[in-house]
Amino acid sequence: MKNKSAPWSMMFLVFLGQLVSFSMAVCSFITSQISSLGADAPFTQSFLSYLLLALVYGPVLLHRQRKFLMPWYWYLALAFIDVQGNCLAIKAYHYSYITSVNLLNCWTITWVMILTRFALGTRYSLWQFVGAGTCMTGLALVLLSDSNYSDVQDESKRPLLGDALIIVATFCFAFSNVGEEYCVKNKDRIEFVAMLGIFGMLVTGIQLSLFERKNIETINWWSPTMIGLFIGFAVASLVFSSIAPFVLKMSGATMFNLSLLTTDVWAVAI
Repeated sequence: MKNKSAPWSMMFLVFLGQLVSFSMAVCSFITSQISSLGADAPFTQSFLSYLLLALVYGPVLLHRQRKFLMPWYWYLALAFIDVQGNCLAIKAYHYSYITSVNLLNCWTITWVMILTRFALGTRYSLWQFVGAGTCMTGLALVLLSDSNYSDVQDESKRPLLGDALIIVATFCFAFSNVGEEYCVKNKDRIEFVAMLGIFGMLVTGIQLSLFERKNIETINWWSPTMIGLFIGFAVASLVFSSIAPFVLKMSGATMFNLSLLTTDVWAVAI
């Protein structure tokens, strides 16, 4: 007898995946808008998102009053990698274009397939590897296109540098996603999200104090538009980080990143 709830579970998973994809598209759009206004503060953007995450899930973790299921330094390592990925991705929007960045963000799928194969023992079929190879070919064409593109109206754009930054960011995201998949499947979802917020806030706070103080001073914090964009980014990141663990637990890091392929569609709609 077939499990009648299986189709509904799949539909629910697809729905959650699209919520994650939509929230990521909102983050991409807002970051592009912040960049167009001349603000260059990736660590500040990330700090606000991790701060909101810590404020929402930190009290829940404290209320539980129980021993951590994983050593704190593992959470610190994952948070550090996640922070670098987020900041590199945000920085990429200053040099490249939202379409190229979102397309190259799909590079995460290949990294995740490699990492889950060796770290978690996940097995993939030949056709799945063929699909990943086809994806890589398409991404290579994006790089080729950007290398021959010049925008005389915006000399600040350096597409190849932006593309390189987002590719490095996807490698960080892959490590973060695989680590998060392990945590939510074998440990505790709330604990992971709360510790990601706390340690992410700590790491970004240190880095912005070291590298971004001058950039923060140049931002027009009296502008309601600028304040709204930074707050909107933090809220969209909270939605992303809250729903992502459910998708990772139900399907894994590969399916999670496949869900993000529709980010471009949502970005166009926005």
